[in-house]
Amino acid sequence: MITFYPGPSKVYPQVEGYLQDAFRSGILSMNHRSQGFMEVLRETIRLMHLKLNIPEDYSIYLVSSATEAWEIIAQSLTLHHSAHHYNGAFGKKWFSYASHIVPQSSGSLFSIEQTLTHHLFDHENDVVRAEFNRQRLRDYEVLCLTHSETSNGTHIRMEELAKIRTMSDALIAIDATSSLGGVAFDWALGDVWFASVQKCLGLPAGLGIMVCSPKTLEKARQANDILRYNSLLFIHDNFEKYQTHYTPNTLGIYLLMRVMEQVDIIQEVGARSEARAKAWYSFLENETDWRPLVQNPSTRSDTVIAVKGEPEAVSVVKKAALSAGITLGNGYGEWKNNTFRIANFPAFEDEEVAILKTFLKKRART
Repeated sequence: MITFYPGPSKVYPQVEGYLQDAFRSGILSMNHRSQGFMEVLRETIRLMHLKLNIPEDYSIYLVSSATEAWEIIAQSLTLHHSAHHYNGAFGKKWFSYASHIVPQSSGSLFSIEQTLTHHLFDHENDVVRAEFNRQRLRDYEVLCLTHSETSNGTHIRMEELAKIRTMSDALIAIDATSSLGGVAFDWALGDVWFASVQKCLGLPAGLGIMVCSPKTLEKARQANDILRYNSLLFIHDNFEKYQTHYTPNTLGIYLLMRVMEQVDIIQEVGARSEARAKAWYSFLENETDWRPLVQNPSTRSDTVIAVKGEPEAVSVVKKAALSAGITLGNGYGEWKNNTFRIANFPAFEDEEVAILKTFLKKRART
């Protein structure tokens, strides 16, 4: 079975050998305060800085999931208000989580065909609203954005984040769950980047990553959240010693280290993701009668491709794919019935992509 589900998704085939290596190495039985474990964590963090081009002054923390990061941001970094601009189900869920912790948080929905900056600023017929949004942006405490919206296959491009960065002093938090490890980021455009490993990093689920700027730590000290299990200050104090704040997913950390040893630098990986995504969109539009859900090339994701069709046709094609040894991703949220999703993650081989394309050529959408 080839699974193109957008998370959990295909793991790198080398992981099978890494699992055996982990057992033989003894790391699975090591105390997480031991020197042996700390060496593994140190090397994992070093490799992430190197392979993902993370600035040296940005801190890396490992948590349980990207969802946990939502709570850490609300609890440890938000004193008064977080602003959430989203166009899909996961951005909306993040807003919901934050609202339970910080009730005065605000949310704003925009279209999957709109760029974020168009949503905020370019209101040709509503100059007053555009100026109001500019003022709000300047006043935000924490700005929460979803870089790659898994539910509908959209992206926020780096150029847009750069424009936002110049206009706001807010702490910028970015959910990069479906893009970290598959897209080259300009890390300086955000303060908190976070993800889970079961997507572009080609690993089993069960581990989350947070990458935080020096500004984030300053804000955490200002908030001084030290009472909670997942306090960012508590996490930071432990990672300064190459330890974790709780008994960790030791296997997941070891596997992350081994995959970081294996992968190319992110500039090369990202270039391949972008080229393959362009080929996917061209294929869907020119060689099949399926169509991408997202019509605006400026908002299309490079790592999750949502394909639309009539609900009955989508149901039929997913069942036929299973019979052919292929798992397609279900639609999600408001697009649950009329889309399927294709993961475009680095772990996929060109031969596997070719198999899926051959299958889709034979399957009409209506």
